[in-house]
Amino acid sequence: MINPVHLRTLLEVIAHRSFATAAARLGYTASAVSQQMTALERAAGTTLFLRGARSITPTPAALRMVRHAKRVLTDIDALMADVATAEADTSEREEIRVGIFPSLAAYALPQLLAAEDWPALGINLRLWIGEPQQTVAGLGAGGDLDLALIFQVGPGGLSWPANLSRTWLGDDQFRVVIPASWPMSDDSTLSLDQLAQWPWIMHHPGASDATLIARLFASYNIHPQVAAYCDDFEASLNLVAAGFGAALVPDLAMARAPEGLRLVDAPEIRLARSIFALMPDQAAKPKASLVLDRLAQVLDRHPTVR
Repeated sequence: MINPVHLRTLLEVIAHRSFATAAARLGYTASAVSQQMTALERAAGTTLFLRGARSITPTPAALRMVRHAKRVLTDIDALMADVATAEADTSEREEIRVGIFPSLAAYALPQLLAAEDWPALGINLRLWIGEPQQTVAGLGAGGDLDLALIFQVGPGGLSWPANLSRTWLGDDQFRVVIPASWPMSDDSTLSLDQLAQWPWIMHHPGASDATLIARLFASYNIHPQVAAYCDDFEASLNLVAAGFGAALVPDLAMARAPEGLRLVDAPEIRLARSIFALMPDQAAKPKASLVLDRLAQVLDRHPTVR
């Protein structure tokens, strides 16, 4: 019988073409991931990966399994959420305190609260909307939060207490956004020279994304002309629409994009922020897990966050 845990691991391995990267994202060792994939191959009765000295290549069977696995895991998540809802004691309401970063809050919370069965879940939701550093602090010793939704850009720059469980929810890709009024054909691919010549709307130095974005530009010897510093993506998008400059904006924030923008392809600009949920290992509230399940379902429906 195929283990759903192995299917989730398969999705990570296929997404990143690496046992080591999948292991880092899921909190396993690379050896454990390799063993899971071997067990999955045994259960499926087919070869899923061609293993080289320093690389792995998915077989057609693996790619086909991924398509089915996504549907199966979505159904399992829906089943577990439905069971949790059925077993929830709606006679007593429970306060769940959630920390969440602004662009995820703006995208996901309206959908969460608009669900027909939300009033019957018996949840009084209290929100702390802020940057990851603020919400992680709320989960530490003496913190007030039951659940924190954070993002991390790159492997470092953010830490959290060891007694928290971590769940990866998806990767939010950054896009290069320019004013629609700028002369450029829809099928154009940007050159490094063009990126260097444009005025840019950038994060304030020291902000959550600023260091990684600065390093990305610096790695290509690009020293952007900064027209504005802004940490609010909605404000940045409106400045772009007004013709003020270009910006790097994550997909979640694009849900509130105004008219007058254009997304352009820049092959060198490959940057994403990984979205995680953090919860206390002990004394976790059952309905906090239910809130997390619902938020995960909302993200699963997003067309590009994976």
